[in-house]
Amino acid sequence: MADPFPFELVSPERLLLSEQVLSVVVPGSEGEFEVLKNHAPFMATIKPGVVTVTPASGAAQRFFVRGGFADINANGLTILAEQAIPVESLNAERIAAEIRDAEEDLADATDDVTRTAAATKLAQLNDVKTALGH
Repeated sequence: MADPFPFELVSPERLLLSEQVLSVVVPGSEGEFEVLKNHAPFMATIKPGVVTVTPASGAAQRFFVRGGFADINANGLTILAEQAIPVESLNAERIAAEIRDAEEDLADATDDVTRTAAATKLAQLNDVKTALGH
């Protein structure tokens, strides 16, 4: 059994999780990686996807993250996410409606700035949809 280490998941809005964990699977921009105690120190960018946390006590928890950074050092792992949402709180019907709205916004865009913003929002919503497995 793996030894526990400190982990924090932080978004701009709040600290979502701060506890001892056995492992964390991170969707790195260069590929998914797993962090265990005494992992070699490094920093990585995170792509949109699901972070799976196995706490020292309790069942695994999953969070959709919309990018950010992972900092692995002697003190443990800290993820600074652009956005982080517990997967169980994501609503598939609501996401589908938001995707339809974003597709309409993209189709109606009349300039590059509006088009880029709409395309970015649509891509992010599709990432959430993928995280839900739909």
